[in-house]
Amino acid sequence: MKSDDLKESRNIEDRRGQGYTQSSGNNLGGGILQVLLSPGSFKSKIVIILLMVMVGGGAGLGGLFNSGSSQPYQSSHITRTNQAHIDDAEVQFVSKVLGTTEDHWHKVFQAEGRTYHEPKLVFYTGRTKTGCGVGQASAGPFYCPTDKKIYLDISFYKELTSKYKASGDFAMAYVIAHEVGHHVQNELGILGKYHRMQQGLSEKERNAISVRIELQADYLAGVWARSIQDRNLLDVGDIEEAMNAAHAVGDDTLQKQAYGYSVPDSFTHGTSEQRMRWFKRGYEYGDLQHGDTFSLSDSEL
Repeated sequence: MKSDDLKESRNIEDRRGQGYTQSSGNNLGGGILQVLLSPGSFKSKIVIILLMVMVGGGAGLGGLFNSGSSQPYQSSHITRTNQAHIDDAEVQFVSKVLGTTEDHWHKVFQAEGRTYHEPKLVFYTGRTKTGCGVGQASAGPFYCPTDKKIYLDISFYKELTSKYKASGDFAMAYVIAHEVGHHVQNELGILGKYHRMQQGLSEKERNAISVRIELQADYLAGVWARSIQDRNLLDVGDIEEAMNAAHAVGDDTLQKQAYGYSVPDSFTHGTSEQRMRWFKRGYEYGDLQHGDTFSLSDSEL
């Protein structure tokens, strides 16, 4: 992605190196990891995890690992809560990607007669307090609808290549655009509506709604990618990098890597094929109208 001449977002808070001492609240990321690493059947673990996620209320590429929190950034105009390493290239790139999402979604919302309220992005190290509980680096990037913030330990940038085999700067750009997609859903009232619908439903029914929420966020990431193409900012291979990242975080791929098999009824984000397809659909259409994942049957997803 051609980012040299792009402006950085003002909506970044740098908490890296601050550390965190837990006193109370939900330790969602760590708690989920403890469940996954503990003895017991896969299905029983999924039931516990889903209950934790429903209480925490986070949404994001952290898959089953979610949480969320708030404030602003500056590398000429960054509100700094931590001075260390603020100018490293990965942080600057993420800030510039966030800036392009702000430009795009302001235009889209304005065309719809709406006002877009920009999300904050929080860089942190290890773990941090959020509006959805305690966020941990092991949870991956996530969006918290309560405080309307995206949380990211920048070490995930390297994990995309080493752990998920999804290399390239546009793979990381896809991750940020997906989390911003959740914020767009929140702004449009979609997250609140479908989170309320999940109350009282069976585990399978809740999962099905979660998949549709996540696939729509992938679609919205694709819509943003189309705007990057329209600005002539794409490098050769960028879309392939994003598709590789979407494939890497599919429920079936992650479960097979972790356990050697997958349990479709436990999927909360969609298969690798679905995630790639909805990102590609958003990239091809570049609008809000073709991103309705909620009115389709399971077979149409």
